[in-house]
Amino acid sequence: MTDGLADGLAEEAAARLVDQSGGAVLDAVGNPTRRAVLQLLRGGERTVREMTDALPVTQSAVSQHLRVLHDAGLVTVRAEGTRRLYAVDLDGLAAVRAWVDGFWDDVLTAFVNHAERTPEETP
Repeated sequence: MTDGLADGLAEEAAARLVDQSGGAVLDAVGNPTRRAVLQLLRGGERTVREMTDALPVTQSAVSQHLRVLHDAGLVTVRAEGTRRLYAVDLDGLAAVRAWVDGFWDDVLTAFVNHAERTPEETP
C-alpha cells in the first residue's frame, strides 16, 4: 500500500471516528462494561444471553451497552431466526486505530527530527 493511499484511508477512518455523533466511538469504549462486551465479541458472534452469562450485569444492561456500541459503529448485529447475533465491526475498530495512529505518527516524526539534529543544534 502506498503512503498516499494509507494516509487517505487513515484520514477517512479518523473522519468517521469524529463524525460518529461527535466522538461516540471514543465515548463508547470509555465504559468498562462496553470494553468487556467487545472483549467477549473478539471470540466471535454471541447472543445477548451468552454475554449476560459471562458478565456481572443484567440482560437489559447488556442490551443497552450493545445498542451504544452498535450506534457507535463498533458492533454489528444480524438476525438468525429469533436470535440476534452480535459481532465486532472491524471497520469501526479501524477508525479508532487510525485516530490513535495519528498520534503515534506525530511522535515518530518528532523523534526522527530530534535524532537527525546535529549535536550543535540540540538544546
